[in-house]
Amino acid sequence: MTRRAARRLPRVPLLLLCAAYVLPGLFGRDPWRNADLAAYGLMAAMAEGRSSWLAPTLGGVAADAALLPHWLGAVAVAALGPWLGGPLAARLPFALLLAATLALTWYACFHLARTDAAQPVAFAFGGEAEPVDYARAVADAAVLALIASLGLLQLGHETTPELAQLAAVAALMWALGAAPFRPRGARAVLLAALPVLAASGAPTVALVMGSGAALVCARSSFDDVRRIAGWVATATALAALAALAAGSWRWRIAGAWSVADFGSVARQWTWFLWPVWPAVLWTLWRWRGHLHHRHVAVPLVLALAALLANLALRGSDRALLLALPATAVLAAFALPTLRRSASAAIDWFSMLFFSASALAIWVVYASLHTGVPAKPAANVARLAPAFTPDFGAPDLALAALATLAWLWLVRWRSGRHREAVWKSMVLPAGGVALTWLLLMTLWRPLLDHARSAAPWVDALRPQLAALEDGCLAAAELSPGLVAALEVHGRWRVDATADAAQRCNWRLTVQRVDRRSAALPPPPAPGWALHAVLRRPTERDELTAVWRRSATAAR
Repeated sequence: MTRRAARRLPRVPLLLLCAAYVLPGLFGRDPWRNADLAAYGLMAAMAEGRSSWLAPTLGGVAADAALLPHWLGAVAVAALGPWLGGPLAARLPFALLLAATLALTWYACFHLARTDAAQPVAFAFGGEAEPVDYARAVADAAVLALIASLGLLQLGHETTPELAQLAAVAALMWALGAAPFRPRGARAVLLAALPVLAASGAPTVALVMGSGAALVCARSSFDDVRRIAGWVATATALAALAALAAGSWRWRIAGAWSVADFGSVARQWTWFLWPVWPAVLWTLWRWRGHLHHRHVAVPLVLALAALLANLALRGSDRALLLALPATAVLAAFALPTLRRSASAAIDWFSMLFFSASALAIWVVYASLHTGVPAKPAANVARLAPAFTPDFGAPDLALAALATLAWLWLVRWRSGRHREAVWKSMVLPAGGVALTWLLLMTLWRPLLDHARSAAPWVDALRPQLAALEDGCLAAAELSPGLVAALEVHGRWRVDATADAAQRCNWRLTVQRVDRRSAALPPPPAPGWALHAVLRRPTERDELTAVWRRSATAAR
């Protein structure tokens, strides 16, 4: 590899790209439904004193939640919520965890690429890349590959425990990579990373990763790395104890598989790990005779542990998320030997796909605000009839700047810039960052209306005006909907099994045919149907409000 090929990505563009990926979605939106809202509901309940910090509950029901990440969010809500608002305050530490994951992945790849086995062959007459320059260029490629991974896009911007797990895996990878160069720091990070991973809800993954890492360290040719194998074993034992203390041990292994499950997992891996999985396969092929070298063995062991967890949980995307830092590093080591035709294919696909995506976002935005073209606005009105477009000049300016930056990036990549080792990941990473920024600026009001539970609660509010200080029975609702009632409605919700015996109001949600007008049957004698409504953007869900009948109340 020449010195020109090992030149680093300029720091300012790299930092701007990371900022364009991490910051959008942080401001100006509600917690989104399901896991994001349920996690925030627990954090808000702890911060406001409505739930115990050692045994958090939603609606009085004990939550199967990892304590450590929820404590982190609850502390932020309690400290910063009065000034920033609860949702933004809760998202701040998790945005920092995402930024830390990017940084730790860069430094882990940098140290792994500095090992002798990872370095390119020296030229006979000089002119080859310097070891540090080569390592820096490969590390730049790893960060770009991580940003480009489609699976990180939504899950990486939620307020869920998986962000803490992801940062812990990246820290573990850094400690294993930096062991020959930063032995003391590596030991300290090891003793923290595995227990944090276990206490954040992934104890089995921590044990598997720790066991695999100890084996890799024991087989290393570096004395400092072999000596750290005992520290890895100690950290693994501490992880087991931390999981026991935090109550993280849960039986989550899925049952028997079906043929459809295999196809579903294959499709999930294909899009979730895109575009890194072809490069990962190329790395494993090119280094097939040297898989024991640390720059391949370390990320491979971590990635395999996450993939096995995904299979054990029958395709859990949140388990698969933990493989992304390691697969990004493996993909980065494929780029120095990637053929020009493969690099060109990645560039053309990225340019066409993300340019088309950006154009579609702009067309829908223009239709909503100008009526031209008319069909996109009509489709939005049909799917979200209560949505009113909200114009924001700052959002428009940011979206325009991001689009101009993308056009410049496409023009730069189409020029004669074939030397840099990280060049093949520039357009995929830039395209993902562009799409996310456009969605979180131009489409943020629409997505917030569609994915937030606030419109559903607003529709319920007139029907529950007489609730006042009474309790609302919601035993059949999901944790996300219970959190929505507590967070947005500020009602006293009782989701325990016998809540109907104590509350005079009851809420049920059931799936129905979109074209059906049938009302749900009464849940039990003594209840009268008070109101029926559909969620504004979920026409196949029917919400029924029940009130205890007067005879039953007497």
